[in-house]
Amino acid sequence: MEKPQIFRSPTAAVVWVVWLLFAVGNWVDLAVQGRDHTSVVAAAVLLLATGAAYVTAQRPRIIADEAGVTVRNPLRDHRIGWAGVAEVDLVDLLRVHCAWGGPPGAPPADREHHKVISAWAIHYSRRRQFAAEAKARRGARRSASAFPVGFGRSYGSGPLAGDPAASSTEAETEKIVKLLQEHATAARAEAVWAGSTVEIAAAQPTPETADSATPAPGLPRAPSPASAPAPATTTVATAGWTEPLTSTWSRRALLALLIPALILLIVVLV
Repeated sequence: MEKPQIFRSPTAAVVWVVWLLFAVGNWVDLAVQGRDHTSVVAAAVLLLATGAAYVTAQRPRIIADEAGVTVRNPLRDHRIGWAGVAEVDLVDLLRVHCAWGGPPGAPPADREHHKVISAWAIHYSRRRQFAAEAKARRGARRSASAFPVGFGRSYGSGPLAGDPAASSTEAETEKIVKLLQEHATAARAEAVWAGSTVEIAAAQPTPETADSATPAPGLPRAPSPASAPAPATTTVATAGWTEPLTSTWSRRALLALLIPALILLIVVLV
């Protein structure tokens, strides 16, 4: 992965742009024609609504890079390394199952901490997906009965071909889930390999450690090389794959709501 991949809802991006144009147009109109207190209140309400639109439509996204995945929700950011991603699935939203802590290379079920993060940026409609699949199956049955055996199926009668427009969003969402899951699986496999390498290195003493096991009288015992970090473990730690889950409040998102709300309160009270 050369550069971070950003996943977000195309519909939310369109809603943000449309609302921004609408708000700017109304602010210009209020600046030209508005001369009373009501116009000022209306402008403050538009500013608060724009802040809410930014938080709910523009901000949410999923950022996947070489080290881990960041889930940016309206008010909070969640970050975890790939080795801590136990599973990625879909309900109404895309969900990232996080499992971290415990010995290196341990399976997700044996980790100390578990948490499920729902990503506001990716929506999934199971009802619409099932409806599209049922419509595609009905179309395939009708085309199969209309043509005798040997003439083949009609073009576009494959799965989900009955309503491609309705299922395109769901299909793209499933591709995102598959991509994130592949990165997480590869990182967990690398972490397991690194853990097993450390165990093998610790279980098999080298000739140097055997010689140092019985030092001469009066000489201090030499440190064991097994105590030094193994190259595989160092590589995994350097890559950031084992980064634990961190959740932080977004200062920019909070300010986008609090400042317009404070301005509206002042305008109403003045």
